[in-house]
Amino acid sequence: MPRYVPFTVRYARYLWQYELTPAGRFLFWSVLFTSTGTATVIMPIYQIFCVLFAAYVVVWVANAVYRPKLSCTGSLPRRITAGQTIEAEFELKNLSWRPAYDLMLWIVGLPPQCKILSADLVIPRLGPGERGKLPLLVQVQRRGIYQLPDLRPHSTFPFNLMRSGSLRVPLSPVLVVPNFHRIRDVVVPVGLRYQPGGIALSSHVGESPEYIGNREYVPGEPARRLDFRSWARLAKPVVREYQEEYYCRIALILDTHIPARRQPSDGFRQLEAAISLAASIADGLSTSEHVIDIFAAGPELYVFRAGRNVAHFDNVLEILASVDWSPRNPFESIGPAISDELTSITTTVLVLLDWDESREKLTREAVEAGCEIKLILVRDTPPTRPLPTEAMDITVLTCEQIERGGIDRL
Repeated sequence: MPRYVPFTVRYARYLWQYELTPAGRFLFWSVLFTSTGTATVIMPIYQIFCVLFAAYVVVWVANAVYRPKLSCTGSLPRRITAGQTIEAEFELKNLSWRPAYDLMLWIVGLPPQCKILSADLVIPRLGPGERGKLPLLVQVQRRGIYQLPDLRPHSTFPFNLMRSGSLRVPLSPVLVVPNFHRIRDVVVPVGLRYQPGGIALSSHVGESPEYIGNREYVPGEPARRLDFRSWARLAKPVVREYQEEYYCRIALILDTHIPARRQPSDGFRQLEAAISLAASIADGLSTSEHVIDIFAAGPELYVFRAGRNVAHFDNVLEILASVDWSPRNPFESIGPAISDELTSITTTVLVLLDWDESREKLTREAVEAGCEIKLILVRDTPPTRPLPTEAMDITVLTCEQIERGGIDRL
């Protein structure tokens, strides 16, 4: 909690969230309820209060005496898929001269999208200097980058009412990539278009257009194209001749605009379905020889290029894992940036959440730039404006269809 919160409030929250187990919280409410009978010592409820309060005192003293002194080693996986469980194993070592009992692992302050599943796993006894292993299982429902709070090894001895232990183990960030279903065949209209920079655009290895032969030097040509070996052999200036590259470049534009004031704790189902579909399309196109440009139209324009050995598909998933929703319409501000790229794009695949004037304008600019269009609308209800009736590859999918999978051809 922030430092400006009073110490008593912070300490009370620490006791409630960490030190008290679920059984300990139940005992606390029982003590609080039976305290109503402390007005007189004659009522039986007063005796119950004394017994329960005495149990609290005994547990508190035992925790102070048997507080474990431990070391903990282990690490989390770097990446998992949404809906899966983080699985890790941590090794505990007893550094004390006396045994440690009922050792467990706990994380305080997990995000609402995470749930710890291994809270009940226990090492019953660990002698002095002995080592033991405990698994840590955390289920994560949503994609994103998670910096989990510190891991806290502790003991619940005796009676499993309170936790004791001061060790904190920092955990590394975990990248949760979107869950997606593989699409066997992604059909997009393809063609060839001249790319300034040639293969350099797709391989990032410098200007390397294809060499096709030699010819005589023409005054005014750059000296770096001179072929000195051929010049020496023919006794006249000779230059190397290159052919610029033409290939297919596909733009995958992901719409993240949802006009809402706040985001639910479990995220927007429509947006998560669209991101999952974008991952499926990128996966289907990653095996081809096309260059794929991914544009995520959100609060900021995410631009990522993949294909032809530029980047691995895993990098695409990492980008999609961090894409956030946009409460404001982003197309008016980022539309010009996308339009500048359309002149060298062969095919544009649009994964949209709605169809309105701004999205229609972006699609029209892509058509005017000479791009082939494949439009996919992810929506459970009718769009704001009717979809265009002219010749255009349009597919409408519901969230349930995407979540269920089974889309073999798109």
